[in-house]
Amino acid sequence: MTAADTTYVDVEGHPVRVRVSGAADGPPVVLLHGIARSLEDWQLTHDLLAARGYRVVSTDLPGFGLTRRMKGRAGLASFARAVTGVLDALGERRPVRLMGNSLGGAVAMTVAAEYPDRVAALVLANSAGFGREANLSLGSMGYAVLAALPGVGKRFRGRAREAGVQVNRDLFHDPRHATEELIRHAGLVGRQPDFRGTFVATMLSLGVPVLGSYPGWRRRLLARSAAARVPTLVVWGDADAVLPVTHFHAAVAALPHARSHLFPATGHMPQIERAAEFTALAAGFLDSVAGPAKDVPDPAKDTAGDDAGSAAARGTAKG
Repeated sequence: MTAADTTYVDVEGHPVRVRVSGAADGPPVVLLHGIARSLEDWQLTHDLLAARGYRVVSTDLPGFGLTRRMKGRAGLASFARAVTGVLDALGERRPVRLMGNSLGGAVAMTVAAEYPDRVAALVLANSAGFGREANLSLGSMGYAVLAALPGVGKRFRGRAREAGVQVNRDLFHDPRHATEELIRHAGLVGRQPDFRGTFVATMLSLGVPVLGSYPGWRRRLLARSAAARVPTLVVWGDADAVLPVTHFHAAVAALPHARSHLFPATGHMPQIERAAEFTALAAGFLDSVAGPAKDVPDPAKDTAGDDAGSAAARGTAKG
């Protein structure tokens, strides 16, 4: 499952892993994964969108996937900055269509709020930010820590494996989507040196175990999202065991301008469990609302141009 056609781009002096496909002049789409995951969660949708003529960019969020963490505290603001840094590194100045799953949805909304000129539309798939409950299993991480201890670690490796398998199965209504390949890749991601620190820092920036997510950041982000009125599609699976379907109804209420769709018999990752239907739905929405892609002015070039123009004007005045 680990994507073979990835590369690394420089973001603030830090290598970030990306996958880029499709026509270079196609409308740009950026795909953002959830907490503790990687760009591989979007592989199916990535390929289907590229086949439709989009320029598709999937990226690891720093500290997750196979990308080391960046300087500073992990959280929505730093992840959003990394996303715009990836776009800059790729030379993509056009407003993009952002798709985010789980944490990636909250990151997408943050990008739209902080960098409105960079975003043409949002597709939020089972997105964080719409409710208190977040059913994240910490048992698998606990067993993973115990399994890594010298001397006694081997006693816990079996339990760590079982817990990791169950966490991945819980992402889907149909556990057959938690393939051996997917589980093996999730284990690879979980063994990366910055994974645990990034997971804990991100989780604590958003809420606390048992009590759920803090209401403050959710209220602020949703207020800014509602006010910005970026064309938005909210998609959910009605059998999501991580962010329950009540969050979908809260999203519809919080974003009255948004379109919405609820997939039946679908879990936390509709882009995997309903890949073809999800992609057709999202592409139809994007084609109807985003319009043609236009470049965002590059501040560095604008400054250079202004300086050149000013010099020319001064020269004319002297003449």
